[in-house]
Amino acid sequence: MSKTARKLRLLVADDHELVRHGIRGILRSHPGWKVVGEATDGKEAVQKVQDLRPDLAILDISMPNLDGLETTRKIVEISKSTKVLILSMHESDQMVRRVLEAGARGYVLKSDLATTLVKAVKDVAKGKISLTPKVTEIVLKGFIKGENEPKRTEDGGVRPTPREVEIIRLLAQGKANKEIAMALNIATRTVEARRAQIMLKLDLHSTAALVRYAIRTKIVEA
Repeated sequence: MSKTARKLRLLVADDHELVRHGIRGILRSHPGWKVVGEATDGKEAVQKVQDLRPDLAILDISMPNLDGLETTRKIVEISKSTKVLILSMHESDQMVRRVLEAGARGYVLKSDLATTLVKAVKDVAKGKISLTPKVTEIVLKGFIKGENEPKRTEDGGVRPTPREVEIIRLLAQGKANKEIAMALNIATRTVEARRAQIMLKLDLHSTAALVRYAIRTKIVEA
């Protein structure tokens, strides 16, 4: 009997209570599924996977402490039986590829949660790779048209945009997302999204790595 036909134990990780509440509502409406744990950041998600060993972990890509990519890598390492499904607001073919390379088995856009989450959970629980039609279209467009290619320096390195440099500088100075949002007059969620994009673009996997990058490139002084 498949896990989708009996109890399916789920972990939900997102730093916003309203998002977690919405996800819980969608999941609990399905017979046999149980949310056994919740986490508000990446480190907590890893610890709860280690303690609870859920069948499937549903992770936000833009969590504090550890982002969804690094959290996925750690979960895959510590619990081979736990599959990972990523939730994201990023419509980026590069992000989808990085998520799958990290070991996740599915990618769902937050804008499509209500209509696609249940099917994605079913597919991932059965061992399938789950990409919604919209995500598949994004990946194909990026592959065919070569969209979203980052600009590179003469030595082949990736060059952040001036706006990205501003955000990197503030992050390296230890500013919180809310402080950066106020300084740049943008929404906190926009800062979170841009932070995730920067980490992806520069192939950085932690705040410490971002600080080292900022010092190395003289965005900030040591």
